[in-house]
Amino acid sequence: MAVSITLPIASTGTGIPSSGEFQLLGRLEPKLSHKPRKHFGWPCINDRQLLNCKCFWHIYRSRSLKGLKPRHFSYCKNAADDSSLSETNSIEPDKRQDRIGIETLKSQFAKPDGLPPLVSALKASAKQNAASFHFPGHNRGRAAPSSLTQLIGLRPFTYDLPELPELGNLYSPEGPIFEAQKQAAELFGALETWFLVGGTTCGIQAAIMATCYPGDYLILPRNSHISAISAMVLSGVIPKYIIPEYNCDWDIAGGVIPSQVEKAINELDKDGRKAAAVFITSPTYHGICSNLSEISKLCHYHEIPLIVDEAHGAHLGFHPQLPFSALQQGADLAVQSTHKVLCSLTQSSMLHLSGNIVDRERICRSLQTLQSTSPSNLLLASLDAARAQLNENPEAIFNEAMDLAAESKNLIKNIPGISVLDLSSFPNFPVIEPLRLTLGFWQLGLSGYEADEMLYGEQMIICELVGIRSITYAVNLGTCREHIQRLVSGIKHVSSTSLSVGYFVKRVEHSALAPFTDINFSLNPREAFFSGKRKVGISESLGKICGELICPYPPGIPVMIPGEIITERALDYLLRIRSSSRREATDPSLSSTVIVGASDPSLSSIIICDL
Repeated sequence: MAVSITLPIASTGTGIPSSGEFQLLGRLEPKLSHKPRKHFGWPCINDRQLLNCKCFWHIYRSRSLKGLKPRHFSYCKNAADDSSLSETNSIEPDKRQDRIGIETLKSQFAKPDGLPPLVSALKASAKQNAASFHFPGHNRGRAAPSSLTQLIGLRPFTYDLPELPELGNLYSPEGPIFEAQKQAAELFGALETWFLVGGTTCGIQAAIMATCYPGDYLILPRNSHISAISAMVLSGVIPKYIIPEYNCDWDIAGGVIPSQVEKAINELDKDGRKAAAVFITSPTYHGICSNLSEISKLCHYHEIPLIVDEAHGAHLGFHPQLPFSALQQGADLAVQSTHKVLCSLTQSSMLHLSGNIVDRERICRSLQTLQSTSPSNLLLASLDAARAQLNENPEAIFNEAMDLAAESKNLIKNIPGISVLDLSSFPNFPVIEPLRLTLGFWQLGLSGYEADEMLYGEQMIICELVGIRSITYAVNLGTCREHIQRLVSGIKHVSSTSLSVGYFVKRVEHSALAPFTDINFSLNPREAFFSGKRKVGISESLGKICGELICPYPPGIPVMIPGEIITERALDYLLRIRSSSRREATDPSLSSTVIVGASDPSLSSIIICDL
């Protein structure tokens, strides 16, 4: 198989490369037998050493430093002692084409149209006057369904191409895909980056499978996303749950503090066990960020990899007022939903690797197991395009969005009866992500569902997340001032209307405790998933072993997990969400929250493990 070459391209000034400075630079064919360790001759390569090296990859990097044009393309002098790389090494004439040629290497980086590499390649491939006898069946749009072309036009179909040679293969990346992923790694400060077409769900599953073996222990918060639970089913990992901080006024769970991680590690240690990995969600759906810097130091002290579900934080680190990213704070693996705050197509994400704790080959194998063998080049190109968009002006691209978010909070917090989520509600955490706006309406006697119905039905204002006591809005690069003004105006209308009719006298119910504070499980998720099942009435399920994953979506945090003992608190919480979301919507089919995973959507019955 082809061998990746890595080297540090920048220095911290201390002679030791900082986290994320190693970038994936090139790929040589097997004929060259270029072993990665040969490229590590310098612990940290400075500009002068970079310019003195005559291999193609170093010279390519040097052009951005001094504007020099490469005079020749011999291989790295540090690897020249390897006879397989010697220029005088005899190569049979009929096999010379196996060696990467200079023109081929140049063409990998030549983008005369100024487009990102994968976008450029996709554009060129679609322009071909090809007689296509390959999939997909619409044949470059010639047989595209008319009902869909009326909606999106014909052009998207012309770019819906399979893994043609000129586009590359996601599972053996070279050419445009390789270059696109390499540039993403450079921008986000990763050692290596993988493009994902199965969303962050796929990345989280791969991260857990790459770090844990069956029977290993994974430390994670109980309010982790459903994808972490499915990863435990796939891998056979045993959870060691951390119960997150919970604010009853907001009915919101927070993040994880370092002392909770330390306690979990120590508890396992006392039992003679060691965690295979620590999994943290930061930011949460509501924007609450954990102190990843301290958590990563703690994990690395115990030689435990840190995985961060950074689905809502692909933009972090790209503005002075934004929190540092997970990689900047020392995470070993970070999975980001590039399609959320950034601008790739829905379902496209990235997985970033940093440090040397995690085996990259296990990541590759896990992704190949989990992802589609027919990845959409439209999704992949959208990731490349989103990276390029961010790279154009990374220091200032979020200026307008940050200003609009701050302006909206300042205006809304002065509206009578409206609460704005801030750090005073979660004082144990360093920051709440500034582009997330969570509002409470209980002082008006309104639940989040009732307020959302008024804002959506009367003002056509669509939120990101609705809860029993709050609504969350996401500000992003596409947010405009007119929409902010409409949001502020709509909330003023909700406030004035509610106060005028006396809604405030009604008390909005809330739970005294989180639904998952008394967790007990009889089976691990994988055992429960594959055990026998039977259906019982909801009243008969108390104390039984849950056999299905029941999860309000959004936010996608499971209330019941297969293998856990069903508690009265968990049942009450689910029934309250179901009744609130349906009762308070004029049309129940428009309910913002859906209970997913339950075999009986009405929750009159539940599946239990039949042991």
